Amino acid sequence: MTQRDYFGTSGIRGRVGTEVDADLALTVGRALASEADRVVVGRDARTTGATLVDALAAGLTECGTDVIDVGVASTPTVARGIAARDADAGVAVTASHNPPRDNGLKLWQPSGQAYDQSGQDRLVERIRAADFARQPWDAFGTRSTWTEAQAAHVEAIVESVDVSDPPSVVVDLGNGAGGVSVEALQSIGCSVETLNAQPDGRFPGRPSEPTAENCSTLAATVASTDADLGIAHDGDADRMMAVTEDGEFVSGDVLLALFARDAAGAGDRVAVPVDTSLLVADALADAGAEVVRTRVGDVFVAERTTEEGVVFGGEPSGAWIFPDDTLCPDGPLAAAKLVELVSRAGSLAAQVDSIERYPIRRTTFEVPEKAAVMERLTAAVSDDYDDVDTLDGVRVDLGDGWFLVRASGTEPRIRVTAEARDPDRTDAVFQTARTLVETHRDAA
Repeated sequence: MTQRDYFGTSGIRGRVGTEVDADLALTVGRALASEADRVVVGRDARTTGATLVDALAAGLTECGTDVIDVGVASTPTVARGIAARDADAGVAVTASHNPPRDNGLKLWQPSGQAYDQSGQDRLVERIRAADFARQPWDAFGTRSTWTEAQAAHVEAIVESVDVSDPPSVVVDLGNGAGGVSVEALQSIGCSVETLNAQPDGRFPGRPSEPTAENCSTLAATVASTDADLGIAHDGDADRMMAVTEDGEFVSGDVLLALFARDAAGAGDRVAVPVDTSLLVADALADAGAEVVRTRVGDVFVAERTTEEGVVFGGEPSGAWIFPDDTLCPDGPLAAAKLVELVSRAGSLAAQVDSIERYPIRRTTFEVPEKAAVMERLTAAVSDDYDDVDTLDGVRVDLGDGWFLVRASGTEPRIRVTAEARDPDRTDAVFQTARTLVETHRDAA
């Protein structure tokens, strides 16, 4: 790899053979060994995972670090396993919800939090300098297996919830590594039916990302049975999405509002990325709580949940962080928390209906010179509007609505999002944001 950014918003991820290969995994292992004596590693079900884990482990052990291999496991199982085995770091070999052709590496700290910016920068500097402490033959690290990682994860989930009347659940694993979710829900007492439960890194049952379109079979199954809700995971089960008993796919913003409203009380805060709907802040306002905005990416959301008074963090994409339990997005834990909520508060469909929803519009522009365009646009918006947030792109709060203009981190694109409580106002705000991008794109 060349002098590009190794880490995106969610670890290292890309096309196998061009952006991600065994050489990269070996190099990351060597770099990580400089600051870790013991590392937990695991992988999702992708066909390329075993090769990358072997290369990663070779780099670690070659530099004197012991490796604890948990095999095929969910990413939160790997992240939680670090503290359980008194390790210094963890690496999940996964591309999460990406297609089968991709793979990647995501690094974790003992707290369960993903490597933050400073940690990523340290590793990148070492990689670019090829500053590795290779050891002689008699000082290599060891590689062992830990077959109880999933059982430990299940036990932790069961201990974190209190479900007096376990509902019936359909769980769509998407041929991924989220079997821990099924075990945990069964241990809680739920009646569980599964879809796409056989791990298969080709994802033959459905595409890995748990979107409404990809979860149509889950929705139909739940609607045609007496199940109380449906749960869907992506390939490594860091994400969790849901379906009501009526077969309605619950949008990420609404699910975030439900979790946030349940977790937060007066004076509490909830961490959400800058592209989150107004409905979350409105749902929290009734409880006297508020949102605090972060950059897009579960790494940044998790980092914010370590602050005083932040009781929950989530991304509408399906990453949910319960800081009292762990700082990693834990899809199986979120599934259990949702089951607990349904057990305590009743029908998921009724809870969803209690959240007021607003129209939201999105589009994407192909912009080869995205950095220059964003620089011009940011300057203009800062002059023309009072409430401008440049934490991640340019977000303008208009009181009754907002728009966000944000450059893609990996592609020559600029994304526009706009929302207001009134449909006509949404259209107007959306057109304003579109015009801003077009004007400053054409000003070159």
